[in-house]
Amino acid sequence: MTQATAPAASSPSSPAPPAAQKDGRTVQRSLGRRLMARPEVGALIAAIGVYAFFFSVAPSFREASSLATVLYQASVMGIMAIPVALLMIGGEFDLSAGVAVTTSALTAAIISFQLTVNVWTGVFVALIMSLAVGAFNGWLLIKTGLPSFLVTLGSFLILQGSNLAVTKIFTGNVASDSISDMDGFDQAKSVFASEIGIGGVDVKITVFYWLAFAAIATWLLLRTKFGNWIFAVGGNKDSARAVGVPVNFTKIALFMGVGAGAWFVGMHLLFSFNTVQSGEGVGNEFLYIIAAVIGGCLLTGGYGSAVGPVIGAFIFGMVSQGIVYANWNPDWFKAFLGVMLLIAALVNLWVRSQATRR
Repeated sequence: MTQATAPAASSPSSPAPPAAQKDGRTVQRSLGRRLMARPEVGALIAAIGVYAFFFSVAPSFREASSLATVLYQASVMGIMAIPVALLMIGGEFDLSAGVAVTTSALTAAIISFQLTVNVWTGVFVALIMSLAVGAFNGWLLIKTGLPSFLVTLGSFLILQGSNLAVTKIFTGNVASDSISDMDGFDQAKSVFASEIGIGGVDVKITVFYWLAFAAIATWLLLRTKFGNWIFAVGGNKDSARAVGVPVNFTKIALFMGVGAGAWFVGMHLLFSFNTVQSGEGVGNEFLYIIAAVIGGCLLTGGYGSAVGPVIGAFIFGMVSQGIVYANWNPDWFKAFLGVMLLIAALVNLWVRSQATRR
């Protein structure tokens, strides 16, 4: 008897593949979380608070001319704070930045007056001098392996003593001779120390330079290979060197950037006041660092932005002028600035902790 073959049972359908697991490394963060990750967020929050405070307690602070004065104070500080911040992102400090400004101005003034040449000659010699000081700091740091704190502290003392001694040798006192009647002075003043009228208010040209330098520094950090090098050497220079980053070149270039900033601010001071006191600039290096720290730069390097020190310098300008407009004792300025530094550091710490949460 023929046995009917049973139809083969249909094979069960293959189970659907499990849903792909999301890798925590590729999870897209919200826009708010990405904004919180920006280094300058803490400084922006602080700046809004400081502005609102002085706006409410000092009626004269609300005037357009007062804002122009605040911006001027911030710009002189901020032009130097930007290269100092880039250097800090690269993992180093420059304690000679304050007196380097005075050295640059004195060099231009003494060269121009003593040699009786066009002031532009003194300006360019001062530029070479400032870049050379920055290059020397970077070179000595690399060759010796000493911390930048010690290297630039030595440069600070050398420049401070030289400023006073050389000025006394050539002028017989502690200030440079006036160069206001020399050839090229008016042209140089228009470049470094002129004013631009906006809506009936005279705004110092340094404000526009300050914003332009901030834009260039931001582009440099975020859109160029050199910007990647800065973050790399600040994060871990040995790892950066292992992947081909020119660590020595990057550090020397950053120190020279501080020198270039010192030259520019020095020229502004010289052509604003026609003469320079040899003892000026001492202590300003800490203000530059404070502006960078308030702006979100870490003292350990590898983290920060160019926008942050701009906001930090703006806070400095608001505090320095706001205390005057509020008719307070100006002796409280440093105390207020210290409080702002601590608050900004705590806010930056909180912002970073929130940004790294998943």
